[in-house]
Amino acid sequence: MSVRSASIGRVAIGEKSPLALIAGPCVIESEAHTLKLAEAIRAVCADLNMPFVFKASFDKANRSSVHAFRGPGLSEGLRILGRVRRQLEVPVLSDIHEPSQATAAGEVLDCIQIPAFLCRQTDLLAAAAKTGRCVNVKKGQFMSPMEMENVCAKLRESGCDNFLLTERGTFFGYNRLVNDMTAIPRMQAFAPVVFDATHSCQQPGGAGTQSGGERQFVGTLAAAAVAAGADAVFMEVHDDPDLAKSDAATVLPLAEQRGLLKQLIDIAGVVRARS
Repeated sequence: MSVRSASIGRVAIGEKSPLALIAGPCVIESEAHTLKLAEAIRAVCADLNMPFVFKASFDKANRSSVHAFRGPGLSEGLRILGRVRRQLEVPVLSDIHEPSQATAAGEVLDCIQIPAFLCRQTDLLAAAAKTGRCVNVKKGQFMSPMEMENVCAKLRESGCDNFLLTERGTFFGYNRLVNDMTAIPRMQAFAPVVFDATHSCQQPGGAGTQSGGERQFVGTLAAAAVAAGADAVFMEVHDDPDLAKSDAATVLPLAEQRGLLKQLIDIAGVVRARS
């Protein structure tokens, strides 16, 4: 497997593959809602001939408030994701927060995600690597792109050569994320790179007991990232964003997804034609 190649189930991501989408709600809100969103996003991607991986969290362990909705938990969440995988025949991705969750997650998921705040946790990385599944590591907002080479080394030395890195912004000052698009080609020296368009618009803790955000810039940042050469785009999508139980300020409205994806595919076509 080359440096710039990874696979999540049947979806190939990397320098010789088309732009891929990783998308879904921030958190599993219910089984019916999860299936509904997954089917709707899959239909859009099928129409656009865009490779698709479904994402939803079974537990949001890093919420701003102890009272915030976290999701159904490991067992129920994996059951729901397993149903999405079987019924809709799409690869599924979710994040883990503790090494003890890795084995169960690896039995269901096609890709195990490591949250940005945990990207240096050696035991967590090793546990994810040993499942044999693809691993997606979000770059910590406190990390430089070049420091992610050490993260990749941990994965390889733990037996995993199938992994992705995700750029999701860097802290500057309070409650603010700024994106350095040069992080994308810099990290592509180590692995395929995904750009997280919705979390990059987040204002962490900016709304007191929850994160704020500026949803209106999702398309701007996504377009810039694809122009910079991103191999895939990650975005959280919801049919009624204002009622989303997590990241309501940044999730992309389902109704706006098709138009944005068409734009991103066009940009990716120009970029790939030049390379």
